[in-house]
Amino acid sequence: MSLLVVGLSHRSAPVSVLERAALSADAQIKLLQDTVAAEPATEAAVLATCNRIELYADVDKFHAGVAELSTLLAQHSGVGLDELTPYLYVHYEDRAVHHLFSVACGLDSMVVGEGQILGQIKDSLARAQELHTAGKLLNDLFQQALRVGKRAHSETGIDRAGQSLVTFGLEQLAAGGDVRDWANGRKALVIGAGSMSSLAAATLARAGVAEVVVANRTFERAERLALLLEEQYGHALAEGEDTRGVTARAVPMDAVADELTRADVVVSCTGATGLVLTAEAVAHAVEGRTGAPAADSGVPAVKPAPPQRPAGLAADENCPLDLAAVQPGFSLMGEAAVAGMDAATLEQHAAWVAGGAPARRERRTPEADAELITALAATAATVGRIPERRRPEPVAERPAPFFFLLDLAMPRDIDAAVHRLAGVRLVDIESLAEASADAPMAADVDQVRRIVSDEVAAFGAAQRAAHITPTVVALRTMAADVVASEIARLDGRLPDLDERQRGEIRQAVHRVVDKLLHAPTVRVKQLAAEPGGAGYADALRTLFDLDPETVAAVSRAGDSTDEKDRPA
Repeated sequence: MSLLVVGLSHRSAPVSVLERAALSADAQIKLLQDTVAAEPATEAAVLATCNRIELYADVDKFHAGVAELSTLLAQHSGVGLDELTPYLYVHYEDRAVHHLFSVACGLDSMVVGEGQILGQIKDSLARAQELHTAGKLLNDLFQQALRVGKRAHSETGIDRAGQSLVTFGLEQLAAGGDVRDWANGRKALVIGAGSMSSLAAATLARAGVAEVVVANRTFERAERLALLLEEQYGHALAEGEDTRGVTARAVPMDAVADELTRADVVVSCTGATGLVLTAEAVAHAVEGRTGAPAADSGVPAVKPAPPQRPAGLAADENCPLDLAAVQPGFSLMGEAAVAGMDAATLEQHAAWVAGGAPARRERRTPEADAELITALAATAATVGRIPERRRPEPVAERPAPFFFLLDLAMPRDIDAAVHRLAGVRLVDIESLAEASADAPMAADVDQVRRIVSDEVAAFGAAQRAAHITPTVVALRTMAADVVASEIARLDGRLPDLDERQRGEIRQAVHRVVDKLLHAPTVRVKQLAAEPGGAGYADALRTLFDLDPETVAAVSRAGDSTDEKDRPA
């Protein structure tokens, strides 16, 4: 059997695809159950975070395994296989081990070096153990990944290179300023009470917000988090600091709309499959704070009046369109009625557009006019409208933001249209991915990569050595049976031997067999630990004519006696 991982992440897929492919807790359970029920796989584990979805399995056939795992991911994510396939990556055997160890160290995270992934790997293993989909291979792999991740964080400065997604998100909200200065005295609303939301609440409390309100569908969880915040951060963080203690309280989810009008900062990370905050809800909150209708990118968010004729357009008598006949509500900014317009009128309009500026008139040629007329005709036929000459409109200046929203959920909790509202700054997974692409890498990353490479080699050697152990045990068992059979035959032929003599003979025979097998079995374990060493087990079984079922029985017995530790 061999390790295979099929998945997609922020490195291989756009956030829009990751959002659609996100797996709920129930979907993850069903995916694990269906994977081990499929023919190529005997073990399975799912690692699903806000920026990755990966399915790990122990398979006996590579191509069949890739096809089956890809199909299962598509089925349970709800994204069609044809659409999902271009974004999938596949890692096999040592490359799969290297990938998981890199993930555990934070090297593959959106924010390099972040440590939250260790908790997510731990949860992934615990889920697979509870469902009995993790066997010896995946238990060993995930346990070792946790140890490698902890080693990377304790032996290197990777923590200095990275930070949590929460911290990175707050830095983006602060637009490069000091987070403590930005957060000081503000009121925060945290929607959700899971691990990410709890981290966000604690980070905001440490940054110096005056109040944290926690909203959650299960009110008791929100209440526990609020009490914990009060206990830990309800006083000055350090003697002599100006930072005041934070107050914390819990509210039910149906109180979120009211709390939005009081909050300065909102962090949302729930497991909801739909939007938690719509653009309308945020706009209503802004209106409640300011007392004026929310503005869309500096333009009042009310139904616009019928557009007026662009300045200077009516004065051009050469325009063939009857501008005065346009009905109220019909926009001249890029649209004109083309139904029934004949070719001559179209040509007149093309000449009018082309001759708008003196510089363009000087450069006009019959060929250029012909090309422009053809292009205009094609545009009219395709989109049903004719472009007209117009001056560019000045871009409205956005006011400084006063309402800050951080969406750490996948799929998203907050409507992306919120970013158009004036006075509102929205940071979500998509914008974090763009910002992290330019984040500097720390020198410690190279050291972590060396740790990962060493650990991958050690894990592979241990797995290959373990692979041959059942064969060695079966060989020694066969030898012991041969010795027992020969001793019994000798007892029948020499019945006059006393017990001391029989003991000497038994010891002598056992010593001979042990000495004959010692060097080959030790050497074969050493060779098996090297790349390609799995073939030595096959050679040993062939040379000594070992029963494959006996070897398999030893292997099964070993698996059943292995301690399945819970994740540390």
